[in-house]
Amino acid sequence: METVYITRREHFNAAHKLWREEWSDEKNAEVFGKCSNKNWHGHNFELFVTVKGHPNPDTGFVINLKELSKIVKELVIEELDHKNLNLDVPFLAGKLASTENIIIEIWKLIEGPIRMAGGELCYLKLVETENNFVEYYGGREPY
Repeated sequence: METVYITRREHFNAAHKLWREEWSDEKNAEVFGKCSNKNWHGHNFELFVTVKGHPNPDTGFVINLKELSKIVKELVIEELDHKNLNLDVPFLAGKLASTENIIIEIWKLIEGPIRMAGGELCYLKLVETENNFVEYYGGREPY
């Protein structure tokens, strides 16, 4: 049976700052640059969720895209959209709100529900700016 990969794209807008309280203002600025702005900064994030599996013989689907969209919107987008990632998002509490940490926490939220819906989460891509994005394979090597 053939393995197929299917990707859903979603968007959210959020603010954050990269800042460690135990560091001086100077060290935060040195390490995080403009991202350490005390008044925060925001991004228009794009999230790509890739699921793999075998097409269901009855539907032809690896996963119903309506169900995948519902999972991502309810568990991720509604939690992050128009929020302050440092202050408003329980699943990021106590974590530096870097794009790398955000994507790992998103994986943890959606992997189980996607499996329950019949798919296998295999890849996430989180685009922070047109020049910066992170990719995550759930701790596995991509190839």
